[in-house]
Amino acid sequence: MTRFFLVRHGETEWNRVRRIQGVSDIPLNDTGRAQAAALGDILVGHNFDLIVSSPLSRADETARIIAQRLGMPAPITVPDLIERNYGEAEGSSGADLDRRYPPGTDIPGREDREVVTQRAVRVLHDMAIRHPHADIVAVAHGAVIRSVVDYAAPGLHKEPITNCSVHSFSLVAGTLELVAFDDPMEIASHQLAQDEFEDQNPVEARERG
Repeated sequence: MTRFFLVRHGETEWNRVRRIQGVSDIPLNDTGRAQAAALGDILVGHNFDLIVSSPLSRADETARIIAQRLGMPAPITVPDLIERNYGEAEGSSGADLDRRYPPGTDIPGREDREVVTQRAVRVLHDMAIRHPHADIVAVAHGAVIRSVVDYAAPGLHKEPITNCSVHSFSLVAGTLELVAFDDPMEIASHQLAQDEFEDQNPVEARERG
């Protein structure tokens, strides 16, 4: 059995002002760095084998801060953990989105959710083959984690995915199962993470509404 602990990156300025990020490479702000450090201190009580990360800087820096806190090597970059591409909606606020692309309008360049799910689940399976019996921290993004949650436990969890939240999964005999949405090991980090992903990203809020 391989276990995955999917971590959403810390806060960025675009999160704070609720602009759609997607594959736009927006760095952590000071709050995000504090969230990552707090989570790293919480995770010290668990023995992990590997830390991997999306290539975007907000995820990579979150993973590096956690790795430093745990005394582990630098994270390995996994391209398929990158956030969903929101195409021409990236950089938009909710008001911008409604003005440019009213509900029901296609957003040019937006990645289909099914594609996000397929690549995210595939890369977890690939890592499980390469690292059987490992406990792996994977720092990714809200839409990626939401897609994996919905795949492993369809319809069961509508709770918010906050910055630096942890969601644990097991993968055994080719079956991916959700172990804990908001794993108890990271409850203390909620003191720093007040905003939920769907509130920060109006495309996701619209699609899940």
